[in-house]
Amino acid sequence: MSDRMTPIPFGNLMNWILKEHKKGAIFGVRRPFVADPSHTYEIFGRKLETPFGPAAGPHTQLAQNIVASYVAGSRFFELKTVQKLDGEDLPVNKPCIKADDECYNCEWSTELYVPQAFDEYVKAWFACQVVAKEYGLGAMDGFQFNMSVGYDLEGIKLEKIDKFIEGMKDASETAIFKECRQWLLDNADLFEKVTKEDIEGISPEVCNCATLSTLHGCPPQEIERIARYLIEEKKVHTFIKCNPTLLGYEYARDMMDSMGYDYVAFGDFHFKDDLQYSDAVPMLERLQALAGEKGLEFGVKITNTFPVDVKAGELPSEEMYMSGKSLYPLSMSVAMKLAKDFGGKLRISYSGGADYFNIKDIVDAGIWPVTMATTMLKPGGYQRLEQIGQIFAKDEAKAFEGVDAQRVAQLVEAAKTDKHHVKAVKPLPSRKIKRPVPLTDCFVAPCEEGCPIHQDITTYLKLMGAGKAEEALEVILLKNPLPFITGTICAHNCMSKCTRNFYETPVNIRRTKLEAAEGGFEAVMAKLKKPEITSGKTAAVVGGGPAGMAAAYFLARGGVKTTLFEKEEKLGGVVRNVIPGFRISDEAIDNDAKLIEAMGVEIVTGREIGSVDEVKKDYDYVVLALGASTPGVLRLEKGEAMNALEFLAQFKATDGNLDLGENVVVIGGGNTAMDTARAAKRNKGVKKVSLVYRRTKRYMPADAEELEMAIEDGVEFAELLSPVKLENGVLYCKKMVLGDYDASGRRGVVETDEVVEVPADTVIAAVGEKVPGAFYEANGIALDNRGRVQADQETLETSVAGVYAAGDGLYGPATVVEGIRDGMKAAEAILGRAVAEDLFSLSDEEKIYGRKGNLVEEDEKDVDSKRCLSCNSYCENCVEVCPNRANITLTVPGMERHQIIHVDYMCNECGNCKSFCPWDSAPYLDKFTLFANEKDMEDSKNQGFVVLDRETGACKVRLQGKVTDYVAGTASDVVPEGIAKIIGTVIRDYAYML
Repeated sequence: MSDRMTPIPFGNLMNWILKEHKKGAIFGVRRPFVADPSHTYEIFGRKLETPFGPAAGPHTQLAQNIVASYVAGSRFFELKTVQKLDGEDLPVNKPCIKADDECYNCEWSTELYVPQAFDEYVKAWFACQVVAKEYGLGAMDGFQFNMSVGYDLEGIKLEKIDKFIEGMKDASETAIFKECRQWLLDNADLFEKVTKEDIEGISPEVCNCATLSTLHGCPPQEIERIARYLIEEKKVHTFIKCNPTLLGYEYARDMMDSMGYDYVAFGDFHFKDDLQYSDAVPMLERLQALAGEKGLEFGVKITNTFPVDVKAGELPSEEMYMSGKSLYPLSMSVAMKLAKDFGGKLRISYSGGADYFNIKDIVDAGIWPVTMATTMLKPGGYQRLEQIGQIFAKDEAKAFEGVDAQRVAQLVEAAKTDKHHVKAVKPLPSRKIKRPVPLTDCFVAPCEEGCPIHQDITTYLKLMGAGKAEEALEVILLKNPLPFITGTICAHNCMSKCTRNFYETPVNIRRTKLEAAEGGFEAVMAKLKKPEITSGKTAAVVGGGPAGMAAAYFLARGGVKTTLFEKEEKLGGVVRNVIPGFRISDEAIDNDAKLIEAMGVEIVTGREIGSVDEVKKDYDYVVLALGASTPGVLRLEKGEAMNALEFLAQFKATDGNLDLGENVVVIGGGNTAMDTARAAKRNKGVKKVSLVYRRTKRYMPADAEELEMAIEDGVEFAELLSPVKLENGVLYCKKMVLGDYDASGRRGVVETDEVVEVPADTVIAAVGEKVPGAFYEANGIALDNRGRVQADQETLETSVAGVYAAGDGLYGPATVVEGIRDGMKAAEAILGRAVAEDLFSLSDEEKIYGRKGNLVEEDEKDVDSKRCLSCNSYCENCVEVCPNRANITLTVPGMERHQIIHVDYMCNECGNCKSFCPWDSAPYLDKFTLFANEKDMEDSKNQGFVVLDRETGACKVRLQGKVTDYVAGTASDVVPEGIAKIIGTVIRDYAYML
């Protein structure tokens, strides 16, 4: 494998478009945007059907990228920058893109040689015009190209760059223009709507405008000289890219810190070395006047990407460039300053975190055209542009009348609290499944993989979307006997894994589960019948919390006579007795208890079990679901802290009427600490609750949702404090500071000599509970050196035969759904079989593809399952996020789901697909790969194939490091059936890729 891309010859490019269109797509874009040719903007004396398109970057490097962008709705294309360093002389560390959150890159200009880049742009110029007419997407002249050049005057004056500029202005005498034109004329019969007159009418004037891109540190005099050269000598409409460094270091640092990007590291040297705002304004005024004299348009392009330090190994470089949602407030701030100081008369083209949610506001403020990259690098990819196109299809195009400075200022202010730009309290957990991606059938639902009980989420979401709550609840109950509890307080790891996190917000799976429980409960209860006892064995479950309830449910449903012992008067464990009522109602817990009872479980409450041997006399199997009942202890030099679970139990028993004083301090950073702080905030007489933790919120173990709810309730976070002693109503704490980043990107914490005093009438410690080791030891159950039960990882059987341990009492405090998982494991070990099989049915293709690329926030009045992307039916993230279209979706006869292959010659190893593949893999390295020739295959380690002869089907195939000769369509002991089908399908149905 090489990171060098091989451009597709124009004839092959057009053949690909024509053939793939018959399959319902063009370079993977399935929903084309259809423009109204009578509805146009105008800039540089040319028409523009929509005021947006791709920024100079990965989406404007190859012809197919530009075509895909056009089909999806783009009409303004800022072509990737050309400069004197090109091709193999250009150093680009790979991978070079990381876009899973705010975006980073360490590439800046075309990786092709300049003449190759020119050819790609001319090919795209022809292809877009043909596609426009042939498929009715708009007028042939309804779009524009904008060349981007850099980085210094000496380089721009080089022959190859000068030839590029002149060729873009008039390509009529260039070889590639003649080649494209002639191919179209020779193959005019392939088109239904494009005529020879249309082809002959394609203008050679590819581009009449340029955007100047300069490197950081370029002197203002040099910038002005280049701009003058472009205006006076090259006579092109000219925009100058401005950097966010114009804002000054303090402004940028304060903005980033206030919006949660305090971890983004950058020094002040760029701000000192780059163009200063005081120099920029007079320079822009001079250039604006010059362009006016020459009858040309002039403006600024806001902004270039923002240089930041690599601290957590994000990319293999020392410095990288930030873009996307975090760049938006900075870019818009530059626009605000310039709009104000120029009275709105300076034209502004925009790039910097634009997407579906903000682009209309940007354009309505008079800032356009708008170009984008980051949003297209995320799942949905180019298809996201179609939804953006629909915004402008509804509005009347307006002529440029100036930039509304007041409106831009409002956008800057709004960005500071906009959830689409403010960094979440905690980073999103990794979506990766800790297994390598399969070569075939790789589509998987990350939500289901992330669920400890592997709940059939996509199945019940589909049922809820169809209004079938009863059927949905029946699916849920196959693996989850506590739908009300989990539908209310589940930590919902499934939602953390949801692909929608890369769109806007995850599908609200937990809410949908609760809606299914509430909507289907009565009907399901009416149908439930006590299972027949089919086993001669009996089981006792000790502990009526989630793990015990689950174990009893599954055992009874499996035909085992089961008794559940609970020391309290009602089932529910910690959920009922500790978790505050404002989190979950007793009614919800009671409903789940009814489901346990309906299985015929004998429930014995008010009885505490002390001897396992006594229970074993009457039962064949015992499941210990005891909970982590030993209180965690915080030792202070002076004073004592109340235990969090004891507090929560008393809070619930007294309905929040404990005598705590006015100032309460909670020590800890987990979910229990959040519940404790929120409960204390509601307790009678409490005025202030401070949550003390030795690190910052970002590093607290609590779920992001728990943190956010505590913040909303008014809990005050006393971060970077380590408690020392409690004395005279004051908790004395050592001040901590965050240290530097370690290899994993985590910041250490260092104690200082500074002491901070926190008012504290009561201190409550939420420092973790421990397993009841003394109980286990008393009953002869072996423990490890950490005092935890030594249990079989798969069966959870302890050292005592027939005795199993589950829930918090096994390894310590965990989530409700992890308790259910343990109860399920123990039940399956006793039953000798799985309690339920995984469910899957292929989702409706048209419906799911209709959702891809559409950003839609949750509507609490609607069924949220309508936002589900059915990833186990149609994942295709790697296909969608690849700028070069190097990952391809295949329809393979005889295989239920689509298959993915990687096309080696189209890939530059940018690495973007790795960020979004749910597997612990990089598709560009790990998916089955199509090579253009034997040499490319030899240069790579990828598993894949090369077609040696299309007619005979002769191939070479590499699998697990071994290369084999293979003839498509023949049986082979070496080539698995699925791989053989893929190879045969490529040769037969996708020969245009060869």
